[in-house]
This record gives sequence, C-alpha cells and structure tokens, in this order.
Amino acid sequence: MNLSSYINLCKPKIVALLTVTALIGMLLSVNFYTDLTNVFNGLASLVGFALLAAASAALNQIFDRETDKNMSRTKSRPLAAGNISLTEALTFTAILLFVGSSLMLYFSNLLTLMITTFGFIFYSLIYTIYLKWATPQNIVIGGLSGALPPLIGWTAVSNEISLMPLILVLIIFLWTPPHFWPLAIDRMEEYKKEGVPMMPIAKGVTRTKKEMVVYAVLLLAASLAPYFYGLAGIFYLATTTALNLYFIYLCLIYLNDKDNQLSMKIFNFSVKYMLLFFLATYIDFLIQIYV
Repeated sequence: MNLSSYINLCKPKIVALLTVTALIGMLLSVNFYTDLTNVFNGLASLVGFALLAAASAALNQIFDRETDKNMSRTKSRPLAAGNISLTEALTFTAILLFVGSSLMLYFSNLLTLMITTFGFIFYSLIYTIYLKWATPQNIVIGGLSGALPPLIGWTAVSNEISLMPLILVLIIFLWTPPHFWPLAIDRMEEYKKEGVPMMPIAKGVTRTKKEMVVYAVLLLAASLAPYFYGLAGIFYLATTTALNLYFIYLCLIYLNDKDNQLSMKIFNFSVKYMLLFFLATYIDFLIQIYV
C-alpha cells in the first residue's frame, strides 16, 4: 500500500489548517476546560472533524481527477498521477466518512455533525461539481465551507452557537478571496485551459486585484469586531491589526505589479496570516483569563 498517496489524497496541509482553526474555536470556549471528560470528548470529535475534512478533500480530487492531469499544480496528485485507483480512492473516502462522522456524533453532538455535514456537502458536491465551473464568484461562495471550522470546534464542546465563533467564520470567509486569487492569477493560463471561470479570467486581473483590496479592508473591519464587542483584548487588537495592515499593504502594491511577481508572496503570506491570526486570538484568550 502506498501510504503517502493516501495521505496526499487528503490534502494534508489544507486539512491541517482547517483542523487548527477548529481547535482554536474549541479552545476559545470555556466549556472545553470544565472537566477532563470535555477535553477528551472535544479532542476525539476534533479527530472526527479532521477525518471528515480529509474525506471532503479526497472526494474533491476524485471529481477533479481528469482536470488535475492537465494542470502543473495538480498533475502529481495521487489519482491524476495514477498512484492509486479510483476504486481504492472511493473505498478510502468511504472509510474516512464513516469513522469521522461516527466520532463526531458519539463524542460531540448532533448540531456539530450537522454543521460539519453541511460544510462537507457544500465543498465536496456543490462547489466542486457546480460552483467551481459556473461563476467567477466560485471561491467567494465556496469559501463558506472552509470558514466553518471555528464554529464547529466551538459547538463540539458547547452545543451552542455564539457570537465569537460566528465572527471568526466571517473573518475566514473574507480572507479566502485575497488568499486564493493571487494563486489564480499566477496559474491563470492553466485555469483558462481547463475552462474554470476564475475571477482574473472572467473579470480581468486588474478588477481582481481591486477586489482583493476591498476584501482585505473588510477583513480588517471584521477583525476589529471581537475587540469592540468585548470578546478580545489589547493584545488581540494590536497583533491582528498589524497583520491586517500588512495584508492590505501587499494588496495595494499588488495593484501596480504589472508582471504579477508578488502573486505567490501574497498567497504564502496569507497562509501564515491565518495561522498567526488564530495563534494571537488564543494567546489573547489566555491573557484575558490568567493576567
């Protein structure tokens, strides 16, 4: 068995980022710290979430296996490269689905499983099969599924929906377009060849860059909300504002980058942004409790 191929079928880097944001959502709920049972149940449900996210990523590759063969970014994926068969991929995905959903239902609650299932269906089926090919707003609309993990982590230990995780969902939702569009610009010819109507293809690179600035500014505004609602402190305000101002700066200078040389720099920073943002959010939470 080619273990690395099965791991790569799950898009491990993306799943890891989703799982980290779900974990922070979980850690921000005081219910997580009530007793050791809640800690164990929360972490067990987090494993279930990670498995379902992996299943969603695998299903995405199953549907996109023919397209993936023609793009340099994706042609080395397990199915596109022929490292595993379609039957093997389907069987593996089914196992991930069964184990992941069982863990979430047993160790968390029905609300959490329902939100996770919605995200799974939205990304694996609605986005992958329809939205991706139907509209240049595919990343914007499809970004909702990737924005849900903080809410999932929160509800897994609290069984309720609250303002803080909803704000975090909004933040990830607004972050997604300026995160992904630089990559779409960098790989524009490949998307064009496959007929995927990404924003820079459908509306032009200049329009896409302008919208990136708009989303980056909206991201800053949304990031201020936890502080002004009294859900976060000065450390959160200072660190997240600095991150957002630098993100806006990169998007602004990208406007005049005629050769698009900053594309991958912005894309790579946006990944670091998300990790640093959630780290700062949790550190601020600890400061609020212990200082």
